[in-house]
Amino acid sequence: MEKRVMTDGKRRRGLMVASAVLGGVLVLSACSGDGDSAKSGGGADGSKKSQAQVDEAAAKETSKARITISPKNGATNVGINDDAKVTVADGTLTEVVLTTAAGQSVQGTLAADGKSWKPDGQLERSTTYKIAATAKDADGLEAHENASFTTVSPENSFIGYFTPEDGSTVGVGMPVSINFNKEITDRKAVQSAITVSSTSGQEVVGHWFNSKRLDFRPDQYWQEGSTVTLKMELDGVEGADGVYGVQKKTVTFKIGRNQVSTVDAETKTMTVTQDGKTIKTIPISAGSPETPTYNGQMVISEKFKETRMNGATVGFTDDDGKGEYDIKDVPHAMRLSTSGTFIHGNYWGADSIFGKVNTSHGCVGLNDAQGANDPNQPGAWFYDNSIVGDVVIVMNSKDTTIKPDNGLNGWNMSWADWKAGSAV
Repeated sequence: MEKRVMTDGKRRRGLMVASAVLGGVLVLSACSGDGDSAKSGGGADGSKKSQAQVDEAAAKETSKARITISPKNGATNVGINDDAKVTVADGTLTEVVLTTAAGQSVQGTLAADGKSWKPDGQLERSTTYKIAATAKDADGLEAHENASFTTVSPENSFIGYFTPEDGSTVGVGMPVSINFNKEITDRKAVQSAITVSSTSGQEVVGHWFNSKRLDFRPDQYWQEGSTVTLKMELDGVEGADGVYGVQKKTVTFKIGRNQVSTVDAETKTMTVTQDGKTIKTIPISAGSPETPTYNGQMVISEKFKETRMNGATVGFTDDDGKGEYDIKDVPHAMRLSTSGTFIHGNYWGADSIFGKVNTSHGCVGLNDAQGANDPNQPGAWFYDNSIVGDVVIVMNSKDTTIKPDNGLNGWNMSWADWKAGSAV
C-alpha cells in the first residue's frame, strides 16, 4: 500500500509539470501568431533579436516620403481658391485624387517636379471634399495620406461687386468702387487685402462710405492713357465674425482721353473739353427753379441708347400717386447719380428751350430726336463721344452739391477727408 501511494504522488507531480509545459507552449503559440521566426523576434538560428533590430527592420519597409495635405483633415470654412493643396518631402507625388462627397472628381495639376499638386480651378462653396494622395520615395516605397474638408458656405462668406469691368476703357473720373454683399466689421483686414495701382504712379487711397462700400481714387483725376490694376486677395480674409472672403481676382482697365464737360445752369450751356481744349459747346436745359440740378462733379456710370423714365421711381408723383412724368423712350441717357440724375436727350421739349430755359426735374437735357437715330442731334453727339467714367461738372445751379456717395461722385470730397475714410 505504501508503495502505491508514492507512485500516485509522483504521477500527480508529473502530470502537473506536463500541464505547465503544455500551457507554456499554448501561450507562446498564441503570441507568435503564425510562428514566423522573424516576426517573433527569433533569428534563423533560433537566437532572439533586440527590439532595436526589429524596429530597424520595420523602418526599412516604410516609405520616407512625407505627404502634407492642406487644409487639415476635418477643416471647415475652407477657402475656395488656394486653400486646397498637397505637397511632399523626401519623395514625389504619384497620384492625387480630389472628389466631392458625392464622388464627383475635381481636376488638378501635379507640378513638373512631383513635389506639389493643386486643383485647376475654384472649388464650390458649401461642399465637402476628400483628398487621397500617394507618393514614392527614392527606393520606390509608397506612402499614402487622406483628408476631408468642407468649404465655406454662402452664409459664412462675402464677395465684393466691383466696377469698372476688367479690360474696359473708362474716363478719367472713374473710381474703383466695390460693394460687398455682407456688412464688413474688420475694414482694415479687408482693405489690406485689396490694392489699386496705376502706371501713372499716382497715389491711390481707399475710402469707406459705409460698412458695405469701399471706393478707391487718386487725389486728381486719373492720368489719361494710364493703366489701373485692381487686385483682390480676399480669399480666407475674415471680414466679420465668422464671415470670410472667397475672391482672388486681378482686374485691369485703361484710362481713355481726358474729357470733362462743364454745365453752367445759369448760362444754360455745356462746354466739352478734351485734354483741356474745348471741342464743343452745347445748349442745354437743366433743372427748373422748383427742381434744380445738383451742383458738383459727377461721373457717368451707365449709358442707355434709350430708356424709360418714370417720376414715381424718384419721388415725383401727383395726387393720385402716379409719376409726374413717364417717358418710355428717353434717348441717349447717361446716369450721373444713384438717385436719378441723368444727362440725356430731350425730344419732347421745344427747340427754343435749349440754352434759354431750365425746365427739367433735375436732369440735364440736350436737344434730340425720338428714336435716338439722328446722329446730327446734340444729344446723339454727346452720347457717341462719351464713355463711362467721363466727368460732368454742374455749376451755378440753385441746388446743393451732390453727396459723394450718390453715384460714383467721390470727387466732391476733399483729399484730406477722403484719406480720413481709409482703414489702413
